[in-house]
Amino acid sequence: MLVDIVPVGNVSAEVKRAASTALRSVYDCDVSVNDSQSIPNGAYDSDRNQYSAETFIQLAERVGRGEKNIAITPQDLFYRRRNYVFGLAYLDGSGSVVSTYRLQTSSDGGFSNQSAADIFEDRVRKEIVHEIGHTYGLEHCDNNRCVMNFSPTVREVDIKEEHLCGSCQRLIS
Repeated sequence: MLVDIVPVGNVSAEVKRAASTALRSVYDCDVSVNDSQSIPNGAYDSDRNQYSAETFIQLAERVGRGEKNIAITPQDLFYRRRNYVFGLAYLDGSGSVVSTYRLQTSSDGGFSNQSAADIFEDRVRKEIVHEIGHTYGLEHCDNNRCVMNFSPTVREVDIKEEHLCGSCQRLIS
């Protein structure tokens, strides 16, 4: 299985490396990093001052070279009526997206003694693994430690682990 990371906009080498490492570790897949892409035309919603997550998924599906393709962007994303999303993927689909915009806060609220850079990198890895999990057919998990747990806030992202729980792992094995 090949997962192609599609950077959209200015995505740092650290973010691409964290995403690659997490995907290889959790899914034991091959990972490639595509050329950086421009923000898709029509993605920006001036009323919301945000970008439509779906347009980034469509871009990832169009330019990605993998069986699974994930766009990564520093832009603030929304989906339908939600104020924001960390990422979005369609169940059993080939495309997905993660936004690093709201994963960058100064601390994890005292959950750990990690630096802000390490906390940010942990969040990126978890969200990448989470969205690719949806493309493998995984739904949200009730286990709050499982990476597939629904996490509407960074605090909940910080609580969960980077890996699938046993139940979710069995569903994709």
